[in-house]
Amino acid sequence: MRNLVTGVAGFVGTNLAAELLARGEDVIGIDNLSRRGTEHNLKWLQGLDSRRFSFVQGDIRDAALLARIMPGNDAVFHLAAQVAVTTSITDPRADFEVNALGTLNVLEACRLQSSHPAVVFTSTNKVYGGLEQYEVVDSGDRWRIPSLPQGLTEDTLLDFHSPYGCSKGCADQYVRDYARIFGIPSVVFRMSCIYGPHQFGNEDQGWVMHFAASCLKRRPINVYGDGRQVRDILYVGDLVAALLRARDVAPSAPGLILNIGGGPSQAIPIQAVLDMASARGTPPVSVDYGPWRWGDQKVYISCIAKAKEVLGWRPQMGVDDGVEAIFRWAEHNLDLFP
Repeated sequence: MRNLVTGVAGFVGTNLAAELLARGEDVIGIDNLSRRGTEHNLKWLQGLDSRRFSFVQGDIRDAALLARIMPGNDAVFHLAAQVAVTTSITDPRADFEVNALGTLNVLEACRLQSSHPAVVFTSTNKVYGGLEQYEVVDSGDRWRIPSLPQGLTEDTLLDFHSPYGCSKGCADQYVRDYARIFGIPSVVFRMSCIYGPHQFGNEDQGWVMHFAASCLKRRPINVYGDGRQVRDILYVGDLVAALLRARDVAPSAPGLILNIGGGPSQAIPIQAVLDMASARGTPPVSVDYGPWRWGDQKVYISCIAKAKEVLGWRPQMGVDDGVEAIFRWAEHNLDLFP
């Protein structure tokens, strides 16, 4: 198999490419290396298997470049994106060009191939908006949506909030429609919070690793909201397993949409990660609880029943073991964090 991975030096791309190489598959990766930490991830990947891994430094906004590197690929994992809500509000045009136009460029390059590669696209739970239509109740240490004990299903009404939600939602729907209109086998993952090694999180995105690194470096942490907002976190190794299974089912289920996250069993308030840090003796210097971010959900839990059924997949890494694993990884790579 020959796989094109966009955003290959990013957090998910690095973990995915490493697994593909371990399986003896070829990987061509593209990344503009704009995010902090990507240069370290790229160097690590290049040391794994130089025969099977090739790298193109470039941008998915460059349609001509994508058209040149697309031929011969059996699958495309489209992971490259602008990933922060706050950045999308600061610069909506750049956010649109990367997430919406960049995805269209990927799809067009696929469409022009005589044999269409399978496409797996990582979308976001932000396409469901702020979820104001559901009653949220105070359960002491966390917020809860009583009417959704198993989380949100893929049938939940789309309601894009923020330029980021709009650009990813636009891309989400383009991927789905290119399956309908042009027969491109594709799967869309609407993802919850992913965490794991090779992530260089910040206040805007990648909060689990951001909390871990901040605690280890003994620096203050800013929390948007009260810390009781709930997310179903998923370890990146489990996401990679789901991505690979999605590639395999795409030809038989084009246009498939799946919610991907840890599910109800791995849903925790974000404060819990700080509590875990304190329990292991690495608390932050201080925590400042500030205003909620625009469009932030008090509760987001993925219903992963469909993913389990269609992919034959379920998360393997529990929250306690997963969070401890990233603390250990951050400890061994602390010099890579500012």
